Order: sequence, then C-alpha cells, then structure tokens
Amino acid sequence: QVQLVESGGGLVQPGGSLRLSCAASGIGFSTYTMSWYRQAPGKERELVATITSRGTGIIYVDDVKGRFTISRDNAKNTVYLQMNSLKSEDAAVYYCRGQWLSRDYWGQGTQVTVSS
Repeated sequence: QVQLVESGGGLVQPGGSLRLSCAASGIGFSTYTMSWYRQAPGKERELVATITSRGTGIIYVDDVKGRFTISRDNAKNTVYLQMNSLKSEDAAVYYCRGQWLSRDYWGQGTQVTVSS
C-alpha cells in the first residue's frame, strides 16, 4: 500500500520557520520525483517546489525562492521542505506528491498557519 505522510505543520508567527516532512512507503522512493504543493482557502492548489529523484534538479515557485528549501533523504524515504521567513500568505495546507512515469501519489496534507 502506497502512503505519503506529511508532518511538521502547525502555527507559526510571521518571520518564523517550519520544517515539513513527507515519509513515503510502498514506492521505490529513490526513483520518484517529489514535490510540495499548497492550497489556501478559496484558491487552487499550486506547486511550491520539486526535487528530482537524485536531488540534482530543483525548482521553486518564484515567491518562495530564497526562503524555502526542498531536500530529500533517499535512505529514509523522506522529502523535506524547510520554510523560513514565513509570511501570512504562506498559510495553506501543504501536500506532498510523488511521481514516476504514470504513477502519481499524493499525501493527505499538513496545515500551516502563519499568524501573530
């Protein structure tokens, strides 16, 4: 059974930091391109960052560049999203996504709230 389980969300003040984790099971994790998406209330789900299977290719959406860092540990089947200098507009449910050929899996999401 394939599972992508996100963790690390919570309430943080503006300017604060959080580290999200996504633990994968039931897939050949080291072959998968992994991504983080987010969805704020009333908005469409949007890509935040993507990392290729070996971590050699990384992209970020423009408004998180310089603040967020995606990384992965293939030995632990886990992808991370380090989020620094958080802003109120970063508040959303954050989802992990794994893709390989035609296989496409999503996690259930973790809530990130940015508020003073």
